[in-house]
Amino acid sequence: MKKHTKVYLDFFYYGIDDFIPCELCGSKSCDIHHLTKQSKFGKKKEKDYIENIIAVCRDCHNKCEHDNLFNCYARIKHLELVCSQIFAMINLKKKLKNYED
Repeated sequence: MKKHTKVYLDFFYYGIDDFIPCELCGSKSCDIHHLTKQSKFGKKKEKDYIENIIAVCRDCHNKCEHDNLFNCYARIKHLELVCSQIFAMINLKKKLKNYED
């Protein structure tokens, strides 16, 4: 498994056999797309940060690759999802802490 795929699956708590929706259209995703091209990073690990990788179907992946405006839209939608996931994790930790007290 490629590193960026593992980063994505781990962050969103997906298993390898789970249905992973395209973040842009909701159909089944088949690719983990780097929003900023990997070549811009060289060998730096930042290319695989969750902020830079998005699950997309083939059609949306092609649009991201060939349309800069659509890729910007994809980045915004993805960051909204990342923020909501982080917010959910913070809330869960608060609830668990209250339960323990």
